Amino acid sequence: MINTSILATGFTAVLPDWVMPFVADYQAPLVTSEDRMALVHALADRNHVAGNGGPFAAVVADPATGEIVSVGVNVVLSSGLSSAHAEVTAISLAQVGLGSWDLAATRPGLELVVNWRPCAMCFGAVLWSGVQRLVVAGDGPDLERLTGFDEGPVVADWAEQLALRGIEVEQDVLRDGAIATYTAYGESQALVYNARRS
Repeated sequence: MINTSILATGFTAVLPDWVMPFVADYQAPLVTSEDRMALVHALADRNHVAGNGGPFAAVVADPATGEIVSVGVNVVLSSGLSSAHAEVTAISLAQVGLGSWDLAATRPGLELVVNWRPCAMCFGAVLWSGVQRLVVAGDGPDLERLTGFDEGPVVADWAEQLALRGIEVEQDVLRDGAIATYTAYGESQALVYNARRS
């Protein structure tokens, strides 16, 4: 007989207390991709220094209006959940806020802005979220080289695969900002939490 009294029945990932006051200091609306990416970079810079997780942040936004629908930072360390990446956090909070697992059905045209091409896990999260646009600071091996993170087996034609599924991709938005964040993280000797990576 399975002892169900010891089995967990739920989990929680919460944004750090500093995030909402930090975001409130930004002038709205954030009308351009660059405006929204600048916020993402600022969140990512603060997040890893605060010790919540890696140097990653994301926002779900309405590009037509510049409205921020949700904010996410990587909270792997503060939550103890390996899946609590910035993209997953931002998407999940948008879904909670709008009351739907399908963002396109509730509010068509939303975008996810993130400071690098999604990892293998987050790629799937983007596919199934209902966002219809993805804005990234960059792509390629620089993130892994500078930070030591393992982004997993993302397919080479990731952007084309998203486009085939109706998700527009904009790349290389403020790429230098992401490189600066990853360089600082790599030089800080912060914890790189790749499970059992040898």
